[in-house]
Amino acid sequence: MITLDDLDQLADEIREQMERVNAARDQAYTRSRTLISICARAIRAVHREEWDTAESLIAKAKTAAEDLVGDVAPYPDLYYAGYTQDAMKEYVEANLTYALVRHQPLPTPKELGAEANTWLNGLAEAATELRRRILDIIRHDHSEDAEYLLEAMDQVYSILVTFDFSDSVTGGLRRRTDTVRSVLERTRGDMTNSLRQARLEAALASLEGKIGG
Repeated sequence: MITLDDLDQLADEIREQMERVNAARDQAYTRSRTLISICARAIRAVHREEWDTAESLIAKAKTAAEDLVGDVAPYPDLYYAGYTQDAMKEYVEANLTYALVRHQPLPTPKELGAEANTWLNGLAEAATELRRRILDIIRHDHSEDAEYLLEAMDQVYSILVTFDFSDSVTGGLRRRTDTVRSVLERTRGDMTNSLRQARLEAALASLEGKIGG
């Protein structure tokens, strides 16, 4: 209980607290945008096979993610805010995309400092990134790497579809899982057509060789 004489002092204390929260929010928003930008550049470097650049950007993203989480840790509302978790999702996506494309073990939520649902959503988006990689591969030739990545995408989808919880728990994972399924089906179709085309070309080349011989 306070008296009216103490009201001004209490108001000042509340105002100072809100000013600290507001400053932390502004900084978190700026840091989240920076992190998203770094991660986008890292994923672009992966698709370009610029491995050194990708690794450097992922390391830079790690520092940015730690700064972001550290700043908002005292303020749960800011930590769980959409822009903070969206940025962390992009950080997860960049790390997992790199790991999948390079055939490396996947860093865990704990290793990335991410919430479990944020990690799963990042995994879903990393899986969709594999389509671009696969298409780049089959434009040049049908290879075992494309088969590996398609299998990885299928395995990720098989895991994601088992998380049948509400969006409030998963952070909207169901929608992203549906997207992975759609991308997976299209990519499988593209792979099948590519393989048939390669076999047809090989058969025609063999026939031409026999006729020419």
